[in-house]
Amino acid sequence: QVQLVESGGGSVQAGESLRLSCVASKYSTGPYCWGWYRQTPEKEREGVALLSTGTRSTYYPDSAKGRFAISQDNVTRTLYLQMNSLKPEDTAMYYCAGIAGYCSRQWLDVPGVFRYWGQGTQVTVSS
Repeated sequence: QVQLVESGGGSVQAGESLRLSCVASKYSTGPYCWGWYRQTPEKEREGVALLSTGTRSTYYPDSAKGRFAISQDNVTRTLYLQMNSLKPEDTAMYYCAGIAGYCSRQWLDVPGVFRYWGQGTQVTVSS
């Protein structure tokens, strides 16, 4: 079992940046797929970034491409999501997720494949 704890959310103005963190209780030595997802009361959970440790590949939807960046620090077992040029439509609860294996780009739209989830951190962007 892997526990995930997110932090770093907050309230910012449009155009500003935030960096979210997700600390894992343990890391696997094998390939792993890590992801960041977001959800609002009006929309289904959607993926904003994936990182496949086995191939070092990253995947982003068009809404996040060029603005968001996912990265990982293996020493501290921390997954990051750097979010720049934030927009009001980025307002949501953000969750990190993990599953053993290799990521597929399609998983951005299929959060149900992930086994482990954090409790979420709220991001609010004002115009």
